[in-house]
Parts: sequence; structure tokens; C-alpha cells
Amino acid sequence: MALLTDDQINAALAELPGWTRAGDSLRRAVTFDTFLDGVDAVRRIAEHAESVDHHPDIDIRWRTVTFVLSTHSEGGITEKDVALARAIDSQAGI
Repeated sequence: MALLTDDQINAALAELPGWTRAGDSLRRAVTFDTFLDGVDAVRRIAEHAESVDHHPDIDIRWRTVTFVLSTHSEGGITEKDVALARAIDSQAGI
């Protein structure tokens, strides 16, 4: 899978409110109402990630969950990351 160009990444980010570019990855922090709401969202997202064999880096800090996406085998951001960002938003109820 090919790396996305800067223009392609910027176009994708325009359609992904809350997501930012952090070097060679996409990043988003989501604050949930409760700790368990965040953990439940992570479980749903993990199940989806496993089904598409593309896994985010996930950091849980109390009610805030941070997702970082990069296609490590390609060395940067690919369409897989953009698709997973959309799925994360959907699974997290954003």
C-alpha cells in the first residue's frame, strides 16, 4: 500500500474533525464521560482493528483515550490509517 501524499493527508484530515497529523501518523484524543465508557470504546475499536488486521496505538489515561495511527510496514500514513480513523470515530460514537 502506497504512502499518502501531503495533499491527500490534508484532504483526509479535512473530513476527519478532531484528527491531526503528528509526523508520520494520525492522532486523536477522545475524552469519554467515564473511564468505563472509554474502555468499552477501546474494546469495540480493538475488535474492528483485529478484523481488518490494522492496529492503532492506544493510550488510556483515566477518561481520555488517545489513538495514533501509522502503517509501520510502509513507514507512514496510508489509506488504511484514514479508514481506521473513520472506523474509530464510528465505534467511539463520535
